[in-house]
Amino acid sequence: MMAKTQSHSPRMLLYLVAGLLMGSLVGVVLPGLGARLEIVSLAFVQAVKMIVIPLVFSAVTMGSYRLGSNPGGMARLTLLAFGWFFFATFVSAMTGLTLDRIFQPGVGAHLHAAQAATTLTGAPVDWQKFWLGLIPSNVLAAMSEQKVLPTLIFAVLFGLSLARIGEERARPIVGLLESLFAAIFQLTNWIVRLAPLAVFTVAAWFAATQSFQVVVALSKLVGLMYLGLFIVVALCLLALALMGRRPLSFARQMLDPVLVGFATRSSEVALPIHMEKLLEAGVDPRVVSTVLPLGYSFNLDGAALYMSLIVTFLAEAYGMHLDAPRLAVILLTILLASKGVANVPSGSMVAAAGVVVSLGLPPEAVAIMAGVDIFLDMGRTAVNVFGNTCAAVFVDRFGKLPEIGDTRFPAAAASVKAVSLV
Repeated sequence: MMAKTQSHSPRMLLYLVAGLLMGSLVGVVLPGLGARLEIVSLAFVQAVKMIVIPLVFSAVTMGSYRLGSNPGGMARLTLLAFGWFFFATFVSAMTGLTLDRIFQPGVGAHLHAAQAATTLTGAPVDWQKFWLGLIPSNVLAAMSEQKVLPTLIFAVLFGLSLARIGEERARPIVGLLESLFAAIFQLTNWIVRLAPLAVFTVAAWFAATQSFQVVVALSKLVGLMYLGLFIVVALCLLALALMGRRPLSFARQMLDPVLVGFATRSSEVALPIHMEKLLEAGVDPRVVSTVLPLGYSFNLDGAALYMSLIVTFLAEAYGMHLDAPRLAVILLTILLASKGVANVPSGSMVAAAGVVVSLGLPPEAVAIMAGVDIFLDMGRTAVNVFGNTCAAVFVDRFGKLPEIGDTRFPAAAASVKAVSLV
């Protein structure tokens, strides 16, 4: 069994907060230095991206291979996962719409069209190209371009193919993938120890280059967003309790990946640590290696809440009356647009722009959020990570996968230590 190591989440949180405060101070006192420190945070993100594709490919292939021995289990697992994804997205979006109906943060803002559309929100998503892009014509090219969803689909099919050719013929490739999985976890352990430094440089850059007046002007929206995130987390804890887990204890086990997602604003950074913690918590490795990568693309609870609040805020600020049919359009569009936004550049903001356009508002309106998006992004990313904890536990609880020998990743279990930042 994979050996557990002591978690140092409180100390990690202290380091991250210290990096945030010290970086902000440097950005204010020495803005020239703060602006130049962005390169350090970019280097950290690049290092994380370096390991994401090998991790997703090895983990998902191994998960599909294990499940391939039980095709009925694979189908049940996938159906359960996507059932939870849509349910959780619906609840998160409804939470945002309800909070907007109560507090109406956009009423009285009297916004007008932005001066110019930005490249971030100006281009609509070509959905035909998106769906066709899920089938990689060249899987190596898809991997080199960091396209997670096409890589995931290829990995699922490749793992199922390995299961069909028989254990003896598949053994050499399976062993290679297990070793790759263990090595990537070790590499992750080295990289994520630099997260406090990355937070320091991000904070210094933001304080040096952004106007805080924009943050103050939209503080009501930010506060409402975090109230909504708190409600979603509370619902997740309730769901964990109903599924037989001790919610607060289990949440503490998941604190490392949640804090990493919050600090770095990247779910990809948290993925390796999240997988490790779920394995330690006793979640079936076949579930972890299949549901978690799927969830990071299709189960974005924080993003769904964000989109519902941003769209209704902008609609109110532009003087649009949100009656029941318009709210229904917003809800349906969010349910569809939030799926797979991780495979679209600029993710949630691009998807939010699509919903805004569906209401007849100018797409550049989303650019108004750019000034405070760093604060919104931290919260929604953390909830995206924690929401997928519930998805994995749900599938593990009700998937009823049969025991098929040793379902762990042996090489990883023998050599990987729990990932922690300290």
